[in-house]
Amino acid sequence: MVLKIVNKSNNQLPRYETLLSAGMDVRAFIDNPKVIAPLERTLIKTGLYVEMAKGYEIQVRPRSGLALKKGITVLNSPGTIDADYRGEIGVILINLSKEDFEINSGDRIAQLVVCKHEQPVIEEVDQISSSERGEKGFGSTGVN
Repeated sequence: MVLKIVNKSNNQLPRYETLLSAGMDVRAFIDNPKVIAPLERTLIKTGLYVEMAKGYEIQVRPRSGLALKKGITVLNSPGTIDADYRGEIGVILINLSKEDFEINSGDRIAQLVVCKHEQPVIEEVDQISSSERGEKGFGSTGVN
């Protein structure tokens, strides 16, 4: 699969940092630094536009280091970029820390993971088969 990217930013293209990385870091492309206050959410643009084949999506996920060290995460995680979307990629960030956080153009703000998916044939039925778990909900398979 080829991922076509138009880069209107002055940042490098997203890339895999290691041979076995699943996600590519994506960078902020903003005119001025943006301060995100505690519990504030904001949309950060990237200057990137993508085209991918049918049957693929891009998931926008948090960067683990940014989440752990600064409390910054992707609000609708994972966000989805559909194969037919042609607009600029934006990342919805939220500050879950107790301190202001400043984002500058070029900062790595999230990661993109390209995933295959299928659209199933949807069939309405009167009942579904039973299973050992049945209708038992959250935590029903054990505490650990």
